[in-house]
Amino acid sequence: MLPLTNRSKVVVKKEMSLYEKIYLPAVISGMIITMSHFFRKKPTIQYPEQKREFSGIYRGQHVLKRDENGAERCTSCGLCAVACPAEAITMTSAERKKGEEKLYREEKYAATYEINMLRCIFCGDCEEACPKEAIFLTDRMVIPEYNRKSFIYRKDILVEGIENDKRIDVTRRQTPAVIEFKKHKEFDHNRL
Repeated sequence: MLPLTNRSKVVVKKEMSLYEKIYLPAVISGMIITMSHFFRKKPTIQYPEQKREFSGIYRGQHVLKRDENGAERCTSCGLCAVACPAEAITMTSAERKKGEEKLYREEKYAATYEINMLRCIFCGDCEEACPKEAIFLTDRMVIPEYNRKSFIYRKDILVEGIENDKRIDVTRRQTPAVIEFKKHKEFDHNRL
């Protein structure tokens, strides 16, 4: 029979020596490897006391940003919901009423905005699709819960606070290419 490859080896069944039969050297070399692991740095982290450092581009809990004046940026265009591969985002639109100019930046706003965090895969497509830079994934972790209903995040959880100390800094998430893109004034039409 012809071999399938030319890398075949001829295996010879030879008799084991006394040194190999007693297995003691193999056991000793295994124990040396085991003992060397005792003196290495432990990979586990004692979580409540120690916190792991996340990457600068870690994608965690979502946030709906406000502009410099405190108005919500989201115009309920639905591009984030369309871009979401897990179909985790739903929203309903409403028209801004007279006197609500300080609350909502555009004439149309998201009356309800929900993200099902059990479906979300934290891909960041919603962030990339938003023309108004309204939604971002932060470096915060999603808090574990016991029931499924508490994983549907609404505007009361998603919208950042008005005060400056409650604002969430997302500049770490922006790559140098995005910052360079924002410097060009001819592409500035989406940020009104």
